[in-house]
Amino acid sequence: MASSDIEIGGRGAASRKDYFDPLPAPMIDMEEFAKWSFYRAIIAEFVATLLFLYVVVLTVIGNSSQTDPLNGGNVCAGVGPVGISWVFGGMIFVLVYCTAGISGGHINPAVTFGMFLTRKISLVRALLYIIAQCIGALCGCALVKTLQRDRYNHYGGGANQLVDGYSRGTGLAVEIVGTFVLLYTVFSATDPKRNARDSHVPVLAPLPIGFAVFMVHLATIPVTGTGINPARSFGAAVIINNHKVWKDHWIFWVGPLIGSTIAAMYYQYVLRASAVKAIGSFRSSPPTH
Repeated sequence: MASSDIEIGGRGAASRKDYFDPLPAPMIDMEEFAKWSFYRAIIAEFVATLLFLYVVVLTVIGNSSQTDPLNGGNVCAGVGPVGISWVFGGMIFVLVYCTAGISGGHINPAVTFGMFLTRKISLVRALLYIIAQCIGALCGCALVKTLQRDRYNHYGGGANQLVDGYSRGTGLAVEIVGTFVLLYTVFSATDPKRNARDSHVPVLAPLPIGFAVFMVHLATIPVTGTGINPARSFGAAVIINNHKVWKDHWIFWVGPLIGSTIAAMYYQYVLRASAVKAIGSFRSSPPTH
């Protein structure tokens, strides 16, 4: 590809790094099973998702308890939707920062699925990440229930469900768009071309990702309670095991996976112009005389 396609920053720009497109990950990489770094990454995804669910579910339940007039609370006592959104976004920021260098800091099957679609990770790694994330979510919710069983059961265990008054179609659309926003941010913040151009971006990458989670929660908590993370929805649903929660649970898997797929296609074929690079259609033929 022509060097002019690599954005440098203009005349007099600071020193730059040479940029090379990383090779796509193999579909099935059996060599990973012989590497400790592979198992360390899986453990990191498990622990990060456990901590994520533990903190956010505790926050959701605590807010419900503090604002419940039957429990001696009042409307202004809890952190409210804004506070809950900050906790979700803040935890993602912290956990992505802590685990990005070990596992990539996915903490979300939708993110893992998007990374697999763009060939950044192998199928084997993607499957084991998703399993680790779901088990971590289960353990995180189970830990909250163990510590606060009565409140956990009474206030629904922080499980996602479609809010009364909204259709399944609306809920599905909200989850698709919300996950697209998250994955769009993840791809943009971790883009290797940008990292080669702007060396400070990898340090700041967790910040826009966490802020995207915060913004999506602000917009969608009133509709679905905000899923955009199938492991988070699955863990809470299994531990509370309520029929109303399970009735529309498919939305919190189908929506994020569709949103992740659209974001991956947009990133790969529009932002990175993979198809154009393959056929060289940006190279115009010189005029003939």
